[in-house]
Amino acid sequence: MAVEARRWQVGGRVQGVGFRPFVHRLAVSLGLTGWVRNRTGQVEIHTEGDPTAQAAFRSALTGNAPAIAAPRILSEESTSPQGFEAFVIRPSEAAGEREIHLPPDFFTCDDCLRELQDPQDRRYRYPFINCTQCGPRYTLIRALPYDRANTAMAGFPLCGDCRAEYADPLDRRFHAEPLACPRCGPHLTFERHGEIVQGDAAALAAAVDLLARGLILALKGIGGYHLLCDATDAEAVARLRERKGRPDKPLAVMFPAPADAPLAQVRRHLAPGPEAAAALRSPARPIVLIGKGPGYALAPGIAPGLGEVGAMLPYSPLHHLLLGRIGHPLVATSANLSGEPVLTESAAVRRRLGRVADAFLHHDRPILRPADDPVLRPIAGRLRPLRLGRGLAPLELELPMCLKRPVLATGGHMKDTLALAWGRRVVVSPHIGDLESARGLAVFEQVAADLQALYGTRARELVCDAHPGYATSRWAAASGLPVQRVWHHAAHASALAGEHGPDHPWLVFTWDGVGLGEDGGLWGGEALAGRPGAWRRVASLRPFRLPGGERAAREPWRSALGLCWELGRDWRPEGLADADLALLRHAWRRGLNAPRTSAVGRLFDAVAALAGVCTRASFEGQGPLYLEHRCGDLDAWVPLPLSRSPAGLWVSDWGSLIERLLDERPGPATASALLHATLAEALVSQALKIREAEGIARVGLAGGVFQNRILAGRVRARLREEGFETRLARRVPINDAGLSYGQVIEYAALGSSG
Repeated sequence: MAVEARRWQVGGRVQGVGFRPFVHRLAVSLGLTGWVRNRTGQVEIHTEGDPTAQAAFRSALTGNAPAIAAPRILSEESTSPQGFEAFVIRPSEAAGEREIHLPPDFFTCDDCLRELQDPQDRRYRYPFINCTQCGPRYTLIRALPYDRANTAMAGFPLCGDCRAEYADPLDRRFHAEPLACPRCGPHLTFERHGEIVQGDAAALAAAVDLLARGLILALKGIGGYHLLCDATDAEAVARLRERKGRPDKPLAVMFPAPADAPLAQVRRHLAPGPEAAAALRSPARPIVLIGKGPGYALAPGIAPGLGEVGAMLPYSPLHHLLLGRIGHPLVATSANLSGEPVLTESAAVRRRLGRVADAFLHHDRPILRPADDPVLRPIAGRLRPLRLGRGLAPLELELPMCLKRPVLATGGHMKDTLALAWGRRVVVSPHIGDLESARGLAVFEQVAADLQALYGTRARELVCDAHPGYATSRWAAASGLPVQRVWHHAAHASALAGEHGPDHPWLVFTWDGVGLGEDGGLWGGEALAGRPGAWRRVASLRPFRLPGGERAAREPWRSALGLCWELGRDWRPEGLADADLALLRHAWRRGLNAPRTSAVGRLFDAVAALAGVCTRASFEGQGPLYLEHRCGDLDAWVPLPLSRSPAGLWVSDWGSLIERLLDERPGPATASALLHATLAEALVSQALKIREAEGIARVGLAGGVFQNRILAGRVRARLREEGFETRLARRVPINDAGLSYGQVIEYAALGSSG
């Protein structure tokens, strides 16, 4: 029998996903001998055997790989047979080209869940059960190659039984690096008022008892701590809101997921469609925004004023154990201060949230970097990410061009992410959050360093937003590296074009809150034509001055005043004294702290205030969200005048809409419907004019305003009626969390690719 020897290099997502054990089992089943080993980011394989077996090996290597793997054969070449008698896994080798694909954190697989509930299994009810197909990855990998010594599990030496499983090629835990059991792995600790309860069973029982009494628990998970309370207990939810200083922002809910009916409790309260139901059970286990169902009976304070709830299923063994014992939904909101990254260390949680949580459920497995929960929402016909996080990030995408040098894009200021790019690869970080606090900036710096260290790629240039006041822009300027500044809305447009193809002309409507424009104004209602690196502003909305500047984002009445004063109309927000109103109007007339804006987000704020829906916001986008929920039938709209400005822009004038709202004083449902329908028709009118002048029929919708499912759906439907091809982001968030990716695309198109 002819013996053929081959050497393989396999890249892609092949570390942290059980790929070497899979290769071992595959080779043995085909009668091949040789070896497999990890290199830095790749897997190297040597096989010896007959040509038929080699051909079958090639086919199965990618076709039958583990579901969470994403292998790619980089090279295959003939070599000399060495006469190996068996197939083995060799020790990893930190050498060769660094082609690293870092796995995200995974859910708990069905096999481990069965063992978790089996009284005869030695990991029965062990909160840290995992195998090669499940468990934490990104949050515990210290460095690559992905070996136990390079993870947060290095401090937990394997016991004899675990070591036997780890070394057994036929075992499901063969080379599972986070491997642990009650004898050798991490453990729980319950803490309340300085009293400690140790032991997994006792600590879990204490936590269950606390939650059953309507109290608040801070629980350490995979990527950080959650604050938990009974989602059916109105008083518990109100207490959590009061202590956390979060009066209105919706709270995520984790539902029990018994093996025989994992979505039963979700469906008891909510109405998930097929796509949402599939997403809830996907390996990422994201938060999915789902409409309330007819049997909804959660506490009124879960999502006040809204028709959706952010739902998720348990994804760690600890969550499964806790929800299984509790038997009903729990609030599971990030343990942080408003807008900051999720907390990961027990000392910081005690110090910063000691007055929020009644007790803590800690564990001693270190979290090396935070990873918040991802969030998906159905928008314009499909689920789209609003936030990248555990299970979905780091998000790896292929660049449509090749970069000359590695670059790190720093994103914006709110909902921040980072993007590291080199060659034809770009990696978008998990959600970091708002950078208005020292902790936010500290985590930003940690993630910036981690991405470069983990992927073995040092940025030689930085890309940041053109706004000089953003924390990310100041950080980039102080770095000592060359900096490329990118306009905010160009980054939004390029993110859309990067996902869907940058090589043809686009018309991208970039509607958001505000972002610095090229004329020094606060843009947010723009249409950009062209392609990455060559965007032209071709349309906008009538600008107006914002009394109080940045304060308008949390005080929508200011946007309403600005619109009314622009029209020469009087309107008085409730609770504003005469003297304060006069002083504010005087400053507005003189242009003092009253920047001009064309932002659609501020227009939504204004209508929310005029309709009495929201005059003061406790979280970003509160007014627009309330309007969306209250929206009536879109059977009427106000035609907005469309004219050509001296600069050649097509400008839609919102004046007639605001005049009608002031004259007729309709209720919130009618006011909201008029706003949504009017803006959709105004956008279509602009698109028709631009297509007539420039022939562009490919339209993109980018920016946080298009998170609004009513507006995005209406716009897409109307554009299709008019013969346009319409695209929204699919894998990259449509809001400012996608700016870092868009900055990379724009940077590459501006001459930094080769």
